[in-house]
Amino acid sequence: MNSVLEVRGLSKSYSSFALDDVSFDLPGGYIMGFIGPNGAGKTTTIKLILNVIKGDAGSVRLFGRDDAGMQNDSIGVVMDTPLYVEDWTVDDVEKAIAPFYKQWDKDAFAGLVRQFGLDRTKSVKELSRGMKVKLQIAAALSHNASLLILDEPTSGLDPVAREEICDLLREFVADESKSVLFSTHITSDLERIADYVTFIQNGSIVFTGTKDDLLDKYARVTGGLSDISKELRESIIGYREYETGFEGMIEAKDIRKLPGNLLTEEVNIDEIVIFMNKGAQLHE
Repeated sequence: MNSVLEVRGLSKSYSSFALDDVSFDLPGGYIMGFIGPNGAGKTTTIKLILNVIKGDAGSVRLFGRDDAGMQNDSIGVVMDTPLYVEDWTVDDVEKAIAPFYKQWDKDAFAGLVRQFGLDRTKSVKELSRGMKVKLQIAAALSHNASLLILDEPTSGLDPVAREEICDLLREFVADESKSVLFSTHITSDLERIADYVTFIQNGSIVFTGTKDDLLDKYARVTGGLSDISKELRESIIGYREYETGFEGMIEAKDIRKLPGNLLTEEVNIDEIVIFMNKGAQLHE
């Protein structure tokens, strides 16, 4: 399986944070969710992939090439906040960015602007949060990109707008040579559309692989306080006690170690992130 994006050993140190040995692969034709708590290193990783900042170590290969700098036509980028001048109109945005792309398709851009209901005469500052995201997506999809990199694009959007964007991403990867790296806190979107998930926490990769493998890897466990030994408690991730009992998460391979009176259930991606974050906080 050919990888559109190969990340190997990326590291970057700041005074209060370090990205450490981040590695993962994104195959062609798939959507990868990039998840983790705030401050985990998602945006730093994306900036390193895009060569916006320089890393201390590691490498990035895009489309099988070692020169991983921005290949304008091949990569479409949608950030949490658009980098356009606030006073630009939608038409001004096209005029400003089109010359940077050899394969800019004005008809594709016009079609997406119509599809999204964007008013070409409105300035960027007049657009709603959702319309600003759609403007970025329209630009990203108008120069024959093979890789879309999105950093929290659906944050703050209503469910209808989020579903519309998710549908666009599904359509984009229908061409098996195209892929999406999708950083988001809204894990319900990933439940619907992601094929792969990379989970980063405190600057390190916790998991990278298929979404189904991640969901199969863990289970939620609950029970009474008297039902679990101290030794078993230490194997529970994000362990939390209540007056009536406890809850936490356990690796599926360890379920057989649990007493039969404890309840285990499937977890979703959101619960995995929450329990892992609680577990990390307990060990700090």
